[in-house]
Amino acid sequence: MRVLLYLISIVAANVVTAAFAPMQLGVFIVPMGTLLVGLTFIFRDLVQNQYGRKKTYLFIVIALVLSAIASYILGDTLLIVAASAISFLIAETTDTEIYTRLNLPMNLKVLYSGIVGGLLDSVIFVIIGLSPLGAGFLPWEAVPYAIFGQVIVKTIIQGIGAAMLNPVSSMFKAKTN
Repeated sequence: MRVLLYLISIVAANVVTAAFAPMQLGVFIVPMGTLLVGLTFIFRDLVQNQYGRKKTYLFIVIALVLSAIASYILGDTLLIVAASAISFLIAETTDTEIYTRLNLPMNLKVLYSGIVGGLLDSVIFVIIGLSPLGAGFLPWEAVPYAIFGQVIVKTIIQGIGAAMLNPVSSMFKAKTN
Protein backbone atom coordinates (compact mmCIF):
# COMPACT_ATOMS: atom_id res chain seq x y z
CA MET A 1 0.00 0.00 0.00
CA ARG A 2 2.88 2.38 0.80
CA VAL A 3 4.41 1.95 -2.64
CA LEU A 4 1.06 2.55 -4.29
CA LEU A 5 0.51 5.75 -2.27
CA TYR A 6 4.00 6.92 -3.20
CA LEU A 7 3.53 6.29 -6.93
CA ILE A 8 0.00 7.72 -7.01
CA SER A 9 1.06 10.89 -5.16
CA ILE A 10 3.81 11.54 -7.71
CA VAL A 11 1.57 11.09 -10.74
CA ALA A 12 -1.22 13.06 -9.03
CA ALA A 13 1.19 15.96 -8.39
CA ASN A 14 1.85 16.14 -12.15
CA VAL A 15 -1.85 15.96 -13.01
CA VAL A 16 -2.81 18.63 -10.47
CA THR A 17 0.03 20.92 -11.62
CA ALA A 18 -1.10 20.59 -15.23
CA ALA A 19 -4.82 20.97 -14.46
CA PHE A 20 -4.75 24.02 -12.18
CA ALA A 21 -3.13 27.43 -12.40
CA PRO A 22 -0.48 28.17 -9.76
CA MET A 23 -1.61 29.72 -6.48
CA GLN A 24 -0.54 33.26 -5.68
CA LEU A 25 0.19 33.48 -1.96
CA GLY A 26 1.11 37.12 -1.67
CA VAL A 27 4.31 37.44 -3.69
CA PHE A 28 4.85 33.67 -3.78
CA ILE A 29 3.97 31.49 -6.77
CA VAL A 30 3.07 27.90 -5.90
CA PRO A 31 2.01 25.25 -8.43
CA MET A 32 -0.97 23.31 -7.08
CA GLY A 33 0.94 20.01 -7.34
CA THR A 34 3.34 21.29 -4.69
CA LEU A 35 0.70 20.36 -2.13
CA LEU A 36 1.22 16.73 -3.09
CA VAL A 37 4.99 16.87 -3.55
CA GLY A 38 5.48 17.37 0.18
CA LEU A 39 3.58 14.12 0.72
CA THR A 40 5.71 12.21 -1.76
CA PHE A 41 8.77 12.61 0.47
CA ILE A 42 6.82 11.26 3.46
CA PHE A 43 5.49 8.31 1.44
CA ARG A 44 9.01 7.58 0.14
CA ASP A 45 10.30 7.46 3.71
CA LEU A 46 7.51 5.03 4.64
CA VAL A 47 8.41 2.88 1.63
CA GLN A 48 12.04 2.88 2.75
CA ASN A 49 11.03 1.80 6.26
CA GLN A 50 9.20 -1.20 4.85
CA TYR A 51 11.44 -2.24 1.95
CA GLY A 52 14.89 -0.84 2.75
CA ARG A 53 17.13 1.58 0.90
CA LYS A 54 18.06 -0.57 -2.09
CA LYS A 55 14.49 -1.47 -3.04
CA THR A 56 13.47 2.15 -2.48
CA TYR A 57 15.77 3.15 -5.32
CA LEU A 58 13.88 0.77 -7.61
CA PHE A 59 10.62 2.48 -6.62
CA ILE A 60 12.20 5.90 -7.20
CA VAL A 61 13.13 4.84 -10.75
CA ILE A 62 9.60 3.53 -11.37
CA ALA A 63 8.18 6.80 -10.01
CA LEU A 64 10.54 8.80 -12.21
CA VAL A 65 9.39 6.97 -15.33
CA LEU A 66 5.70 7.30 -14.40
CA SER A 67 6.18 10.99 -13.63
CA ALA A 68 7.93 11.66 -16.95
CA ILE A 69 5.26 9.79 -18.90
CA ALA A 70 2.45 11.61 -17.08
CA SER A 71 4.10 15.00 -17.65
CA TYR A 72 4.61 14.32 -21.33
CA ILE A 73 1.04 13.03 -21.81
CA LEU A 74 -0.28 16.13 -20.04
CA GLY A 75 1.45 18.30 -22.61
CA ASP A 76 4.57 19.44 -20.81
CA THR A 77 7.47 20.30 -23.07
CA LEU A 78 10.47 17.99 -23.12
CA LEU A 79 12.42 20.68 -21.26
CA ILE A 80 9.86 20.71 -18.44
CA VAL A 81 9.77 16.90 -18.36
CA ALA A 82 13.58 16.83 -18.16
CA ALA A 83 13.69 19.50 -15.46
CA SER A 84 11.10 17.59 -13.48
CA ALA A 85 13.01 14.33 -13.86
CA ILE A 86 16.35 15.86 -12.86
CA SER A 87 14.94 17.66 -9.83
CA PHE A 88 12.98 14.56 -8.82
CA LEU A 89 15.97 12.25 -9.07
CA ILE A 90 18.29 14.56 -7.11
CA ALA A 91 15.69 15.41 -4.45
CA GLU A 92 14.54 11.82 -3.92
CA THR A 93 18.11 10.50 -3.79
CA THR A 94 19.12 13.17 -1.30
CA ASP A 95 16.04 12.53 0.84
CA THR A 96 16.78 8.79 0.80
CA GLU A 97 20.42 9.21 1.80
CA ILE A 98 19.75 11.75 4.55
CA TYR A 99 16.89 9.65 5.91
CA THR A 100 19.17 6.58 5.94
CA ARG A 101 21.95 8.30 7.87
CA LEU A 102 19.97 10.15 10.53
CA ASN A 103 19.87 8.41 13.88
CA LEU A 104 16.75 10.17 15.12
CA PRO A 105 13.10 9.33 15.76
CA MET A 106 11.24 8.62 12.53
CA ASN A 107 9.24 11.86 12.57
CA LEU A 108 12.44 13.96 12.74
CA LYS A 109 14.10 11.88 10.02
CA VAL A 110 11.05 12.46 7.81
CA LEU A 111 11.04 16.18 8.59
CA TYR A 112 14.74 16.89 8.08
CA SER A 113 15.27 14.72 5.01
CA GLY A 114 12.06 16.05 3.45
CA ILE A 115 12.99 19.67 4.01
CA VAL A 116 16.31 19.20 2.22
CA GLY A 117 14.71 17.14 -0.55
CA GLY A 118 11.94 19.72 -0.99
CA LEU A 119 14.43 22.58 -1.12
CA LEU A 120 16.51 20.83 -3.79
CA ASP A 121 13.43 19.87 -5.79
CA SER A 122 12.17 23.45 -5.76
CA VAL A 123 15.46 25.15 -6.62
CA ILE A 124 16.43 22.74 -9.38
CA PHE A 125 13.01 22.57 -11.04
CA VAL A 126 12.38 26.30 -11.01
CA ILE A 127 15.84 27.17 -12.34
CA ILE A 128 16.10 24.42 -14.97
CA GLY A 129 12.45 24.30 -15.95
CA LEU A 130 10.82 27.67 -15.43
CA SER A 131 13.49 30.38 -15.36
CA PRO A 132 14.93 32.12 -18.43
CA LEU A 133 17.58 29.35 -18.45
CA GLY A 134 14.81 26.86 -19.13
CA ALA A 135 11.38 27.35 -20.64
CA GLY A 136 11.32 31.03 -19.70
CA PHE A 137 7.90 30.91 -18.00
CA LEU A 138 9.22 33.08 -15.18
CA PRO A 139 11.36 36.20 -15.37
CA TRP A 140 14.45 36.22 -13.14
CA GLU A 141 12.78 38.54 -10.63
CA ALA A 142 10.00 35.97 -10.06
CA VAL A 143 12.33 32.97 -9.63
CA PRO A 144 13.08 33.49 -5.90
CA TYR A 145 9.37 33.88 -5.16
CA ALA A 146 8.57 30.66 -7.01
CA ILE A 147 11.32 28.80 -5.15
CA PHE A 148 10.46 30.15 -1.70
CA GLY A 149 6.73 29.64 -2.24
CA GLN A 150 7.27 25.98 -3.01
CA VAL A 151 9.74 25.52 -0.15
CA ILE A 152 7.34 27.09 2.35
CA VAL A 153 4.41 24.89 1.27
CA LYS A 154 6.51 21.70 1.15
CA THR A 155 7.99 22.45 4.59
CA ILE A 156 4.55 23.00 6.10
CA ILE A 157 3.31 19.72 4.64
CA GLN A 158 6.45 17.94 5.87
CA GLY A 159 5.90 19.39 9.33
CA ILE A 160 2.27 18.29 9.46
CA GLY A 161 3.18 14.83 8.19
CA ALA A 162 6.03 14.46 10.68
CA ALA A 163 3.79 15.57 13.54
CA MET A 164 1.19 13.00 12.54
CA LEU A 165 3.70 10.14 12.40
CA ASN A 166 4.20 9.91 16.17
CA PRO A 167 0.53 9.31 17.07
CA VAL A 168 0.12 6.90 14.14
CA SER A 169 3.30 4.98 15.07
CA SER A 170 2.19 4.80 18.70
CA MET A 171 -1.20 3.46 17.64
CA PHE A 172 0.37 0.64 15.59
CA LYS A 173 2.81 -0.23 18.40
CA ALA A 174 -0.07 -0.43 20.91
CA LYS A 175 -1.98 -2.86 18.65
CA THR A 176 1.01 -5.18 18.27
CA ASN A 177 1.79 -5.33 22.00
